[in-house]
Order: sequence, then structure tokens, then C-alpha cells
Amino acid sequence: MALLIMIMLVGLAAANGANDVSKGVATLAGAGVTAYRTAILWGTAATCAGALLSIQLGRGMGKLFSTGIFSGTPTSEFALAVLVGAASWVTLASVTKLPVSTTHAIVGSLIGAGLVLRADAVRWDGLVAKVVVPLLLSIAVAYAVSLVLTLLARLITPKNAEPAVEAPQPVSDRGSFAALNGLHWLSSGAASAARGLNDTPKIAAIGGFALIPAGYSATTVSLVVALAMTAGSLLGVRVARRLGEKVVRLNHTEGFTANLTTATLVGLGGVYGWPMSTTQVSTGAIVGTARTDLSRLSGKTLRDFGIAWLVTPIWGAAVAALVMSFAK
Repeated sequence: MALLIMIMLVGLAAANGANDVSKGVATLAGAGVTAYRTAILWGTAATCAGALLSIQLGRGMGKLFSTGIFSGTPTSEFALAVLVGAASWVTLASVTKLPVSTTHAIVGSLIGAGLVLRADAVRWDGLVAKVVVPLLLSIAVAYAVSLVLTLLARLITPKNAEPAVEAPQPVSDRGSFAALNGLHWLSSGAASAARGLNDTPKIAAIGGFALIPAGYSATTVSLVVALAMTAGSLLGVRVARRLGEKVVRLNHTEGFTANLTTATLVGLGGVYGWPMSTTQVSTGAIVGTARTDLSRLSGKTLRDFGIAWLVTPIWGAAVAALVMSFAK
């Protein structure tokens, strides 16, 4: 059973990497700064750094997902059910190019498997206060922060620092353009690192239900998740294209402010144990760059994202409950 759980843990971490790496670097390619493959490589390296950093800084998040949602005694079958529920949906979403929340998938799977194992151990009060509220607030906060930062950036950024990447640059303008370009790279790396910091403890906590009693250390489990997430990130081009091009067309300033918002909020969430969804934070931040000009947004794409977000916890709960019913 331990081997099967390890395989599923690696599968969930790899699927998370493939789906989530785009949320830090999609703006780089979407704004024309670099090619998608290069952006993904940069995001993969930064994600790995954040995932490794989480071993020391992500204990609060790990504790929340270990005991804050389900207070019963988790079994190996419980861990397997949660991993299958979450991994099946995140993998499907990655194949269909939908950016979804691994956090939502794990939470739904914990509830589904928990109701089958011991219904009275699902901590509904803590679920609302510590999970649902931060998740919902993060979208609105990300939108608002990104909108304000974009307005401020437009006030202080010279207009000639925002030409198309392909356009020839006057020598006098190249300095400001290069600086903005560099900030965009740094903010995207920070967003990817924050994502690794935020997600690694959640996934490791689920695997730890069964692997730590089997003799693995918590550090080993986290390292396995970090490495699998890094490997999976290399497959993130498909989701990156949709997030970088289909929501709204971004310029350098907008890409920078969206990434800065994502990096700040998700990074704080990782350190303080706030279970934010990188998917929703990054999408809210990207939408915020449009300010009040909603005509720039793709309603169809946002509709698809919204449907996927609603389905995520339901799918996780249903699949986890089904697996748990057969396994227990």
C-alpha cells in the first residue's frame, strides 16, 4: 500500500506542476517577453526553489491540511482515496488546458473520503473559516491589488517604455524598457516560487498520512513532492498558453503587476498557512490588469474557468468517496 500511495503522491505532485507552473510565467509569454518554453523553464526552476523552501517555512500549511479539515485518524486507504480524487481531476484539467486549483481538489477529496471514513470528524467550522473564506477573499483581493498596482504603474511608467516587443527601440528608451523587462522576469520567478511554497505542504500532508507511519520522514515526503512537482512543471505549456493569451492580452507593465500581486499574496499564504488557490489569485490578478475595461476580457474563457472551479471540489469529493467506499 505504501508503494501505491507513493506513486499516487508523485502523480498528484507532477499534475500540480503541469497545471500550476503557468500561473507564474504565463504573462511572460503572453506579453511577448519570451517564448513559452523558456518561460516554463524559468518557472520550473523558481517552483523548485519555492518547493524546497517550503520544507522549513510551510509547516503551518502542512498542519492545516493534516488536521484542520479532517480530525479523525487517517488510514492508508483514506490517503489513497484523497490522492486519487485530487490527482484524477488535476490531471484531466491539465490535458484539457484548464487552470484549476489543486487546493480545491484536495479539500473536496478530504471531505469526500472523510464523510465515508467518519462523517463526524469533518471539521466544518474550521473548513469555512480557515479554507473557504481565504479562498474566496483571495480572488477579490488579487483583483483589487492588481488593479491598483496597474494604475500606479501606468502613472510612473513612461509611455515609450511600453511598445511592442518587436518594435525597434530608440536608444534613449532602451534603459527603461530593459528595467521593466527585468522586473517582469523577477516578478514571474517570485510568483512561481511562492506557488511552490504554498502547494508543496498541502500535497505532502496527504501523502504523510500513510507514508510517515510507514517509516518515511516528513522531510523525505516533502522532497519527493518537490521533485515530482518540478518534473511535472516541464509539461506546463498547454495551460500557460490559455492563461497567457485567452483571458486578456497583456503588456509588460500589466504582466509585471499581475505577477507581483500573485507572488505577494500566495507567498504570504504559504508562510502564514492561508490556503490560497494560486489559480484564482493569478487569474484575479490578470483580470485586474484590465482595470474597468471589461471589454478586453474573454467572457468565454472566464466562464470555462468558473465552471471548472465549481466542478473541482465536487469531482474530488465524489471520486475520493467512491475509492474510500471500495477500499475501507
